[in-house]
Amino acid sequence: MKKILILLLAFLSIGNLSIAQNLFNAKSPQDINKQGLVKDADGNLIEEVKKPLDYAYISDRDVMWSTTVWEKIDLSQKLNMPFYFPVDTNSIDANRRSLFDALISGIKTGKITEVYEDDYFTQKISYSEISQFTSRVDTMQAGLDELNNGSASVSSMYLSKQDVKSENVSEFRLKGIWYFDKRIGEMKYRLLAIAPVGEELRNPEVIYDTPADRFELFWVWFPDARQVLYEAKVFNPNNTSFSLSFDDLLNARRFESTIYKEDNIYGDRAIQDYVKTSAMFQLLEGNKIKSRIRDFEIDMWSY
Repeated sequence: MKKILILLLAFLSIGNLSIAQNLFNAKSPQDINKQGLVKDADGNLIEEVKKPLDYAYISDRDVMWSTTVWEKIDLSQKLNMPFYFPVDTNSIDANRRSLFDALISGIKTGKITEVYEDDYFTQKISYSEISQFTSRVDTMQAGLDELNNGSASVSSMYLSKQDVKSENVSEFRLKGIWYFDKRIGEMKYRLLAIAPVGEELRNPEVIYDTPADRFELFWVWFPDARQVLYEAKVFNPNNTSFSLSFDDLLNARRFESTIYKEDNIYGDRAIQDYVKTSAMFQLLEGNKIKSRIRDFEIDMWSY
């Protein structure tokens, strides 16, 4: 027990040291937002190149059993709030963004390219196609009057642009696979894709009163987004000098979720398609799937 505690303290001290050097040795405020600062051969501070830990290679013969599940991360839950905040980016550090902002920024800059319309990855979409239903430009009455008076175009001051922001995203949906690795004798989880669920601005007449009225904006192939999510830091309330990343939180499954679908013979139908009585029974059915996955690993070691 003492050895584990010593290793944990050593790991935290290394993380604190790297962040502290970044903060205290920065020559300008712009250096604080960098991943880490190290010295080159000439003694100048440069940004240290970091990347997430690569996944281990999994052979097909090592996978004894697997099942694919879809989960919902409700952003109103307290444990899931690190994925939602901050919603106001005007008065916060540039390296602190919500999960939606990190994803949409990665897609816009081209760092994330594996973006699809659905969770089966049948059709890729670009940022311009995503913008068609995540942003809308409305013309004010003064702009319409300008057009009626014979103007060829509307002045920009009479145009109102609206974009889907973090505050408009109610949940995230995950697609992942649970599998039993017989080589190490352990149940493992691999996240495959993630999708934000928000409002569609393409149709201004739709009123989004409940989360059920919202839809999946896009699906991101998670391995392609790991570098972006690794660079996006999350506020750590227990130690502000040792920040975490979205890649850390998602791979460690540090969130509260409910299963809403599992691959099945009926065309991967969702739980709500065959449990229609109440939301409580749908939640119990999702917990039943969780228990079956957990019990499979336990039964492997029962004699």
